Amino acid sequence: MDYALDKLTTPCYLIDLGLLKRNLEILKDVQTQTGCKILLAQKGYAAWSTYDLCSQYLAGTAASSLHEAKLGGEFFEGEVHLCAPAYRDDDFDEYLRIVDHIVFNSFAQWSRFKTKLQNASRKIKAGLRINPMHSEVKTKIYDPCAPGSRLGITIDQFKPDALDGITGLHFHTLCELNADSLARTLPAIEKQFGNSIKKMDWVNFGGGHHITRPDYNVDLLCKLITDFYKHYPNLETIYLEPGEAIAINAGVLIASVLDIVHNDIDIAILDTSAAAHMPDILEMPYRPDITGAGQPNEKPHTYRLAGSTCLAGDVIGDYSFDAQLTVGDKLVFKDMAHYTMVKNTLFNGINLPDIILCDPNTDPYTLQRHFTYEDFKNRLS
Repeated sequence: MDYALDKLTTPCYLIDLGLLKRNLEILKDVQTQTGCKILLAQKGYAAWSTYDLCSQYLAGTAASSLHEAKLGGEFFEGEVHLCAPAYRDDDFDEYLRIVDHIVFNSFAQWSRFKTKLQNASRKIKAGLRINPMHSEVKTKIYDPCAPGSRLGITIDQFKPDALDGITGLHFHTLCELNADSLARTLPAIEKQFGNSIKKMDWVNFGGGHHITRPDYNVDLLCKLITDFYKHYPNLETIYLEPGEAIAINAGVLIASVLDIVHNDIDIAILDTSAAAHMPDILEMPYRPDITGAGQPNEKPHTYRLAGSTCLAGDVIGDYSFDAQLTVGDKLVFKDMAHYTMVKNTLFNGINLPDIILCDPNTDPYTLQRHFTYEDFKNRLS
């Protein structure tokens, strides 16, 4: 979609509700074809002003902290699932009032909270996170199955005779991957934990499934899920909890050129920041696409795009353009709805981008949130 950039102040995140709905429809089709339930993983996307829309298509939310659990419980109609490396004693009573599933990362954590869970005033399903030590993720910082990982119970630490009260198993082994990675992962899961799965009511396949990406093999995913149901007829529900797949290509970040300087290369300083607004650029790392821009020297005018913080390495990347950039020009960074708003910071006092909802069928631009000095001040004391 072409956006009316002259109507927008920058920097701003713009969520396109039409594109978000397209993703949700794909996810709903997977649920319809297979009988699985798909949850929104809030660690990747937590724009709660869109939860009413998302809850029309998805079964609930997945949380990794008390605040995420509360957000899902407050704004999303559906189940609330919780999975974290460890739980605090002083948070647990509040969890019991909110969540429907709690997944424990170790038998020690399960033992610690088992009595509280079983004595809760509402029925809450308990699960364990398992780790097959089967790596599909190439970037090690995002690989839950890397050697020495703290995430999940490995087979040598698993206690098949200590599952009383556990109704499900959870694994999360993927990150931005296609269905072929799940196809290779499931045999490793079954080889190690298959006998225990036969005793469960549910299994959670975790996140990292790039289901709504254009080249994703949805047919293979559906086959894997339906075959798993057939192999384990005891299972009532298979869950998936993607984060990125909810919002892939459903939002952009729009920024303006503040200044242009030269030091070996022309450098355009923007009113956005890789460090503060797009942290995965530095952490992953990766180079985001920009509408109308090419690789360095592909087009006549090449610039290094840099952020406005004082961090020397606050650099987005090198890009080329058909025309020279000038102060005030607006650039559209693609695919910026996931892992941006949930990870951004107020480092250096740089203001957070506005959050704008775009509905192509009605009034196209609604300012959902504008941040101010008060947001910066209230983070600290």
